[in-house]
Amino acid sequence: QVQLVESGGGLVQPGGSLRLSCAASRTLFTLNAMGWYRQAPGKQRELVAAITKDGSTNYADFVKGRFTISRDNAKNGVYLQMNSLKPEDTAVYYCNANERIGASRYDYWGQGTQVTVSS
Repeated sequence: QVQLVESGGGLVQPGGSLRLSCAASRTLFTLNAMGWYRQAPGKQRELVAAITKDGSTNYADFVKGRFTISRDNAKNGVYLQMNSLKPEDTAVYYCNANERIGASRYDYWGQGTQVTVSS
């Protein structure tokens, strides 16, 4: 098990920036990957960005060039820097961690943090 606590959401104007933080309850090296997902009202949860334990990153096309995912192993933290925000980025953002034990994958989720982009 791992507990994830997000912070950093809020209200921002279009074109603005926010930085989301996720604190994990155990060392990131024991986890396969960390990521950020989002879910807007009436829509399915979707991947925004992910980073593996060796530092490889993956981004959804709709955030490439605007968002950056990073990790701080010493702080067991994962971050999402969001720039050039658009109204369509409005959603609840969730931190995700996953690990593989044998042939099984286990996913863990934070409680979510609201990001609202509006003028």
